[in-house]
Order: sequence, then C-alpha cells, then structure tokens
Amino acid sequence: MAEMRLLKTPFLLLLIIITTLSLVGCGDPVKEQIEQQLPITEQRVEQLGDALNNGQVRNATLIKQYADTVMANKSNLAPLITEFRKDASTDGPMYKALLDRVNTAKNQPQMFDSSQALYNELLNIYQAADPVLYSDALSDPLNVLADMSDGQLPRINSLSKSQSQQANNAQDFGTGEQLIGNPNYGSWQTGSNGMSFWAWYGMYALMGDMFGRRTYYNDWGRQRNYSYYNDYGRTRYSSPSQLKKQTSLDTRTKKSFSNRGQKFTSPYSKNRAGSSSLSSQSKTAQTSANRFRSNSVKKSSYASKSKSKNSSFRNSNTNTSRGFRRGK
Repeated sequence: MAEMRLLKTPFLLLLIIITTLSLVGCGDPVKEQIEQQLPITEQRVEQLGDALNNGQVRNATLIKQYADTVMANKSNLAPLITEFRKDASTDGPMYKALLDRVNTAKNQPQMFDSSQALYNELLNIYQAADPVLYSDALSDPLNVLADMSDGQLPRINSLSKSQSQQANNAQDFGTGEQLIGNPNYGSWQTGSNGMSFWAWYGMYALMGDMFGRRTYYNDWGRQRNYSYYNDYGRTRYSSPSQLKKQTSLDTRTKKSFSNRGQKFTSPYSKNRAGSSSLSSQSKTAQTSANRFRSNSVKKSSYASKSKSKNSSFRNSNTNTSRGFRRGK
C-alpha cells in the first residue's frame, strides 16, 4: 500500500503541473485576437494614408477640386477653405483621429473597459480605414464646400439640401450643418444657461460666423438634417470615449425634457433620408454597428462573426483600385 501511495503522489503532482500549464497556455482568447488584429489594423491605416497621398480616394480628390473652385470665388474664406483641403490628406482631422485611436489601443489598453471593448475598437478602426468607406465619410466636408459654392458645385453621395430638408422636415442649421455632432470638427459645450451648444474647433468657427447664431442640441437633436457621420459613420469614426459623451449628453437632455413633462427624441433614434449612391461598405458597416459596439456579446459567437466580417474587409484591400474607380 505504501508503494502505491508513493506512485500516486508523483503522478498527482505531474497531473497538477500539466493542468496548470494547459490553463496558462490557453490564456485569454480575446487577447490573442487583439495581438493578431493590432498589426493588421495599423497596416490598414497606413495603407489609407498612402491612398490619400497618392490621390486614390475619390472624394478626397474632389475635395481638392471643390476647394479650388470655392477659393476662386470666395477668397475671403481662404483660411476655412484651406482647412477643408486638409481633409483630402493625412493632415485631415478624420485621418489624424484614426491614428490617435490606433495609438491609444496600442499603448493605453487600460483605457478600455474590457479586452472585448479593445478588440471591438480595433475592428472599428480597421473598417473605418477602408478606402471606399473613408471616401463616403469625406462626403460631409466635401458637401460643405458644395454648399459654400452657392449651387455652382453639386453635392456628392447626398440629395440636395432642399430635398433632404423637406424629406426630414429638418431645420436649416446653416452652412456646415453636415459636420455638427462630428467630434472631429467640434464638440458640444454647456453654456451658463445649462443648454448645450455646438462649438467649432479652430478655423471651423468661421462656419458659425457665416450663419450668425449658435446651434443648440435641443433643437438640432429633434430637427437635424442628413449627414454621413450621424446616419452611417458615427460608430466607425468616433472613439469609445466620444460615443460615451454623446450617450451621456443624450441621456441628460432626455431627463431634462422629462422633468418638464416633455419628450426628447434622440438625434440618433432613426436615420435621416438623404444618402445617395453610398458604397456597400457603408451600408454593411451601418447594419453591423450595434454588434461591434456591444461588449456583452458572447465571445464564441462574436469571434466567429467578426472573423468572417473582418476577412471580407481584408479581402477588399486587394481590390482597392477597383473600389476607387467605382467612386461610390
């Protein structure tokens, strides 16, 4: 019996060691996905930068052309036009925001609520850097230039202002209204009266000067018009912290209205009409937005779906030249 116990003891120790090593080896499957996705996302953003610098993003090219036309007729707006011209390059606020988000994911993972949230962010950035989808996102600043031309230049990927305004029963928030709510161009600030208003960054403040009055969230939220960012690109072209701020403002506004016995409908509760000739990437990204934003999805289900989704976007990278020629 003593010999049997001696034989069992080392066997049990060996079994414990093997079990421990196997558990350590398994690790966190989401963290393993993060390690695989991070370099792919970094490369994708770099490739987008190359496409912008080489003139291979359709709406970026149009931004340069539109800027030249508006500059010729409205040289007094040169600082603002020059600012919009940056959107056609890697100096634009949207591209810089993608770089910042990649750097945050890479160097400050503690900023995310969970490994799943970090992985979701890497997938969102990867998809936002799709050249065709990014071209669609540039339709907002491009169409601001179109509006600045006083009808000389047509809007791209969008109905005319009057058509979309009528379709949405929207209020006219002036030149640049497509960019209101987009954190790459400004932010919601709270005034001394407790009401939130839109404050433009830097030279974009000229937009407010052109229209001559503040845009308040209470009004804009209920009667905004169509824009690509607010109706299709918000999840892709916002960081998690920016999305949280938007949700917080929306919740606070609803509560304020409720305290007065009134109802406030979120500006994001439904899509506004006005999109035209958008790419399939934009439509797919919008459809899948909730899945990527949710941190409560089961890992096994998420992994299989995201792998399929991610591979489709990776495959599109090999066909970018075709995508540019489509110019959707």
